[in-house]
Amino acid sequence: MKNSMLKNGLLLALFALLCTGLVAVVNQLTFAKIKQQEQIELARVLHQIIPDELHDNELTEHCITITSVDFLGTDKPLPAYIATKEGIGIAIAIETVAPDGYNGDIRIIIGLDKSGTVLGVRTLSHQETPGLGDKIERRKSDWVSSFKGLSILSDKDKRWHVKKDGGEIDQFTGATITPRAFVKAVKKATLYFNAHKDELLDAPANCEVGNE
Repeated sequence: MKNSMLKNGLLLALFALLCTGLVAVVNQLTFAKIKQQEQIELARVLHQIIPDELHDNELTEHCITITSVDFLGTDKPLPAYIATKEGIGIAIAIETVAPDGYNGDIRIIIGLDKSGTVLGVRTLSHQETPGLGDKIERRKSDWVSSFKGLSILSDKDKRWHVKKDGGEIDQFTGATITPRAFVKAVKKATLYFNAHKDELLDAPANCEVGNE
């Protein structure tokens, strides 16, 4: 009986070891391909939120990192991408985090021109409730388009709230927490850019896409 239990235990341990090794090998073999696909997707999103006619550089090649837990929702450095025309910074795409989504962090990227006007917004990742909170995805709804053309006067600008809170931006039927967190994150990132626009647009590249 004791020998049988020992034998089964060893077999189970060997099986677990083989599975772990197999997962590690697959992960190693696909790592480069996954990174490449992530970069392609990032470039596609950047071209959506900063129109090509505004710049003459490749957006992914001018990456900088920004850290601001108060305005970008995390204490980790986040990438931003500078759009330049003849070497002069004219727009930026800033990544930010809404830490108070219904199911946790919502990663967002915001395109802003030099005046602080929103050029476009996209959701990079989230875990919001399917059918309710996932309307922040462009492929599910055009809700994120409601930010395009907006600018902000100050932190007290009342337009930058969902309509339920007295603002101008629609909430979702049955889901207010997600759009409320999303609006707050876009608003704070826009305020951050307005306060630091000169230093951000003139900043030299200091990170590479895929290595941030």
